[in-house]
Amino acid sequence: MDFNSTEQWKKGIRRIIITEEQIRAEIKKAGEFINSVYDGSPILLVSILKGSFIFMADICREVKVPCEIEFMAAKSYFEGTESSGHVEITMDLKHDISKYHVIIIEDIIDTGRTLNEIIKILRIRGPRSLRVITLLDKPERRVVELKTDYSLFTIPDYFVIGYGLDYGEFYRNLPYIAEYAE
Repeated sequence: MDFNSTEQWKKGIRRIIITEEQIRAEIKKAGEFINSVYDGSPILLVSILKGSFIFMADICREVKVPCEIEFMAAKSYFEGTESSGHVEITMDLKHDISKYHVIIIEDIIDTGRTLNEIIKILRIRGPRSLRVITLLDKPERRVVELKTDYSLFTIPDYFVIGYGLDYGEFYRNLPYIAEYAE
C-alpha cells in the first residue's frame, strides 16, 4: 500500500466505532480485573505482536501487582483483510512460563485460529494458569471454539483499524478504533 498524501490515508477511515475515551475507561476496568485476580502471584503478560503492543502498554500501566512482560508474534492475514487460515508463529517467548500465571493480551479475536494455536502452544509449556484478555471480540466470525476471560468490546463483522490494528501496516497510530473503508 502506498499513500501519496495524508488526505488519501484519511480516506481509509470510514467511521470511528470506539472512541479513545471509551478505550481508556475499559482498560481501567481490565486492569482492575487483573489486580483482583492476581495479588502477589507471579504474572506474565504476553502481548501478541504487532497489533496488541499499544493495548499491552496501556494495560500494563493499570496493573498494580508484580508482573513481567513478554512478546510473541503470529500472523494469519498476510497483507489482506481476510484471515488466510494459516497461522505462522514468527517470534516466540524467551521465558520458561511454568512458574507464571500467563495472561495473553490480544488485540482482536476474529476467526480464533491464531489465538487458538497460541493457546495450544502455551498450554503445553505448563503455566500455573492461562487467561486471555482481548481488546476486541468478533464472535460471529469464529471458526474455532474459543472463549476469552475478559473482552473489552464485542464488535460486529467490520474490518477495523487503529489503536494498534492495521491495514497493510498503516493506521496503527490512530488513538481510536475505526472501520476501514475498503
